[in-house]
Amino acid sequence: QIEAAVSKFMSTTHVPGLSVAVVENAELEWAEGFGFADLENHVPATEYTLYRLASISKSLSATGAMELVEKGKLDLDVPVQTYCPAFPPKPGVITTRLVMGHLAGIRHYKSNSQDDPEIGNTKHFDDPIQAGLDFFKNDPLLSGPGKQYHYSTQGYTLVGCVMQGASGAKYTEYMRQNVLQPAGMEHTVVDDRFAIVPYRTRFYQKTESGTVENADFLDSSYKIPGGGWVSSVADMARFEIAILNGKLLKPTTRDLMWTPLKPSEGQPNGYALGWG
Repeated sequence: QIEAAVSKFMSTTHVPGLSVAVVENAELEWAEGFGFADLENHVPATEYTLYRLASISKSLSATGAMELVEKGKLDLDVPVQTYCPAFPPKPGVITTRLVMGHLAGIRHYKSNSQDDPEIGNTKHFDDPIQAGLDFFKNDPLLSGPGKQYHYSTQGYTLVGCVMQGASGAKYTEYMRQNVLQPAGMEHTVVDDRFAIVPYRTRFYQKTESGTVENADFLDSSYKIPGGGWVSSVADMARFEIAILNGKLLKPTTRDLMWTPLKPSEGQPNGYALGWG
């Protein structure tokens, strides 16, 4: 049944390849790849193929942040500048809780204007948190803190900066030691466009007519906490198991992370702290 569903999905969407894992009763029961991770070289997709997590990176980052809360190193309700002085003060108090729930008023990507360096970004940054902050830190807020929901990948760069200040470690190193390794996610890494990364898929996009072609080059080093990790279905299954079994967070902390926030203006939307 799974293979039939995958076959139908691939034929209707022209997806070159995908991988599927099934977790049942907090155990990895089955995982397999379908199609190709590299069309030009006929490399098949497997359970180990690394795909971009995109905004699921936020769920990883939020888990790391909540571990700092458990350890008493991070207070979600003090100004973010307590841990990230590189982010300038704004009208109203911006807290880590508000940023994690997209209620801080921080913008997302700009529109597809030619003068936005984030569109089709090819720059590589050795200091990704600071470089990411520089993209948006001086921009005005879209609304006052706590008032409205504005989804923001940029905001999670600020979360990464907070995590660095609270932990005293680089964001990526903290994540590796405190989230990835304890969960057994041995293959989950930053999508470094210059590094040789075993099992990383090639990236594809689809034209309006449905033709599959090589994707535009993207260096995501400016947005790692919010969208810069690559992982496999096997690793993400292990992440799920670690979350369900309380291996990364206590159940009470996990439930807090999964509790949606309510903006003071506008409608609640079901988004919690890094998790929908």
